[in-house]
Amino acid sequence: MKLSVPGRVTATAVVATVSLLAGGSIAGAVPAGQPAVAAAPDIPVANVKAHLTQLQSIATANGGNRAHGRAGYKASLDYVKAKLDAAGFTTTVQQFTSSGRTGYNLIADWPGGDTNQVVMSGSHLDSVTAGAGINDNGSGSAAVLETALAVSRAGYQPTKHLRFAWWGAEELGMVGSRFYVNGLSTANRSRISGYLNFDMIGSPNPGYFVYDDDPAIEKTFKAYYAGLGVPTEIETEGDGRSDHAPFKNAGVPVGGLFSGADYVKTAAQAAKWGGTSGLAFDRCYHSSCDTTANINDTALDRNSDAVAYAVWELSQ
Repeated sequence: MKLSVPGRVTATAVVATVSLLAGGSIAGAVPAGQPAVAAAPDIPVANVKAHLTQLQSIATANGGNRAHGRAGYKASLDYVKAKLDAAGFTTTVQQFTSSGRTGYNLIADWPGGDTNQVVMSGSHLDSVTAGAGINDNGSGSAAVLETALAVSRAGYQPTKHLRFAWWGAEELGMVGSRFYVNGLSTANRSRISGYLNFDMIGSPNPGYFVYDDDPAIEKTFKAYYAGLGVPTEIETEGDGRSDHAPFKNAGVPVGGLFSGADYVKTAAQAAKWGGTSGLAFDRCYHSSCDTTANINDTALDRNSDAVAYAVWELSQ
């Protein structure tokens, strides 16, 4: 998650032009006479953590970070792309320039589904220069990746079209996601049924926060957590500070999950969620200690399953 107010992006070349699809109601029911779509699979937290271990190794081998314009970021993108290519996704890399450095977005489309109705899930893949960025935002990136791989393993064929994205240079002001959204025509923006954002979902002293932007998406996430008996709160700490903001500003329905950054957990929040009151949700936010040791497995597991639940529910 970015820390400061968005700066202006200077976007240049595109490595490969993204096929810009999407549209329709995010909460459409299954038409009469069609079989119900299978329930979302459980996302193995061990698989998500294995991706985090790889991102940590990439950072360690590349100056300790995975920041925009650095070798660690490109290596992270290459890792994710290779997994998706092997799983049968159509992947596209977008290139842009910000702060004098080249950045990249990765877009992955799952074949099939109504290309006039795209359900899109995304996360930023870059870290700050101070550290490896394993919670911020390896956690969201790994959960979105494992959900995409679960789509492939299940051979899932939803009514709507599925697209996944990993954004560059979020930490500089949502640069990559703004570049993508600004490149969409008005018609293509209107075709996007919904954009789901996952930025910091494994915080070590976690809360369970749901974006309150689009009512249908919000209801979907709340239903998942109600099924677990886990109370949620409306997300306010990161409002407008992550990659959903460019989509929202363009009129696309958005939603997402968040487990907290440098805000302090209250006694009331600790009473309902556990953890330690008086301490930040993530004391290693934007710091060198944001490593694989900076993850709460329970939060990561629950939120990863919630990603898949929403993808399945909203794409029927």
